[in-house]
Amino acid sequence: MLTPTDEIILKKRGITVTQIEEQLNSFVNGFPFLEIRSAAEPGKGIVQVSEQDMPFLLNQWDEYRKSDASILKFVPASGAASRMFKDLFEFLEGNNDLPGNAFEHKFFEEIKKFAFYEDLNQVCVKNNGQTIDELITNKQFKTIVGNLLLEKGLNYGALPKGLLKFHSYPSEVRTPMQEHLVEGALYAASEAGKVNIHFTVSKEHRALFEKHLEESLPRFEKNYNVVFSVGFSEQKPSTDTIAADENNEPFRDKNGEPVFRPGGHGALIENLNDLDGDVIFIKNIDNVVPDSLKDSTITYKKVIAGMLVNLQKQCFGYLTELENETISKAKLTVMTQFCEVRLNNQHADIHSLSEPELRKYLYTKLNRPIRVCGMVKNVGEPGGGPFLTVNADGTVSPQILESSQIDMGNPTDKAIMMNSTHFNPVDLVCGVKDYLGKKFNLLDHVDKNTGFISMKSKNGKELKALELPGLWNGAMSDWNTIFVEVPIDTFNPVKTVNDLLRPQHQ
Repeated sequence: MLTPTDEIILKKRGITVTQIEEQLNSFVNGFPFLEIRSAAEPGKGIVQVSEQDMPFLLNQWDEYRKSDASILKFVPASGAASRMFKDLFEFLEGNNDLPGNAFEHKFFEEIKKFAFYEDLNQVCVKNNGQTIDELITNKQFKTIVGNLLLEKGLNYGALPKGLLKFHSYPSEVRTPMQEHLVEGALYAASEAGKVNIHFTVSKEHRALFEKHLEESLPRFEKNYNVVFSVGFSEQKPSTDTIAADENNEPFRDKNGEPVFRPGGHGALIENLNDLDGDVIFIKNIDNVVPDSLKDSTITYKKVIAGMLVNLQKQCFGYLTELENETISKAKLTVMTQFCEVRLNNQHADIHSLSEPELRKYLYTKLNRPIRVCGMVKNVGEPGGGPFLTVNADGTVSPQILESSQIDMGNPTDKAIMMNSTHFNPVDLVCGVKDYLGKKFNLLDHVDKNTGFISMKSKNGKELKALELPGLWNGAMSDWNTIFVEVPIDTFNPVKTVNDLLRPQHQ
């Protein structure tokens, strides 16, 4: 199955033969569906923060920022913008020269509202000697789209989403990357004014990000009176997964070499594991809003961070007490209640455990990474959702699941999913160090029995592609997870170019 030449290729990529065997075995056997008990909802796995609790949680975060702890903002930003322009590419490559569907009509009718309008107008004048208005009058719609998407123009179809112009202000236009700098200054700055941000980017776009950052930093540091420390990393070649053919053998290119594909955002658990931060915020690159709508986002980022550090403080205190073998039954009862009520770890037989077994169980559940995840009400936006699921050890805990992890052939599970009330906007704050201040090895907490297989094609031939356990799904399966309801206005993703025409982005 694997040739000596294959093994040389694997070694260069940092991939072991065992890993490839496991991946090929996944193509054969697939991934088991997760057993779900229920969807998480308010009062049952999702916390609704009351007005009375808000000041306490905000103060918890403000006090934490005064410590010498390291705060980091982690932004997955490697995605190309090509999917944003899928509809426009179809128009450009189609047979119709005039806008036909509602999407195309909206794009041209409201084109002046886009933050990139002036740049696009200039390139139209440069390339074709006509303004956008003149091109529209002359029904040259494809010329406009070509100048937006292709290399001869703005090349937006090949750029990363993080470097596109999203928002217009009276004195400037901002990209998502710049909006994340602003967000970092507003909720992730230390008391000394230091802001640590890390972007994961693709290799081909890294230089563009670094150039954009160099041009942006002086202005934003001056405007927000902070000092940014910004890092970049790329998905590691060792996290790529092998593609398989119809026989679940390695798919090979025309030269006979095995084909590898990026392992999906779950590969970023490696990047996250390499970083040194006590508290780490995670948010996708395209979920940003203009300054006029930032208040809610900033407030709730501080709220979930305040909840994280408060819960972590309690975990650390209990773990220290568990080192004492003579700890009282009463104290163990308090810890058990904390583990079940505050951390939502349910153990059906916990009361039948002996004291040594209970101490070991509590230590195991408390001494692991912790994350607080914002969840928004389900209004039909894409995304996974919060569920209470059964773990390998028989316990039940909160997990973020995608539909592919749920058995839709099971009427009960399907009904649970279809009636779920909330979904995941990727709004996380994480604690990744233990009570002794040592970094957890996050790779030890990945559920390798989760993943996703999809059908792709290469050179006209179908192949099977394997995605690793998602970053906030299986890659964080063995974390303490707390869901908190956050307002829908904190979630404003840009999945298509016309999403930029929504009021939230104007």
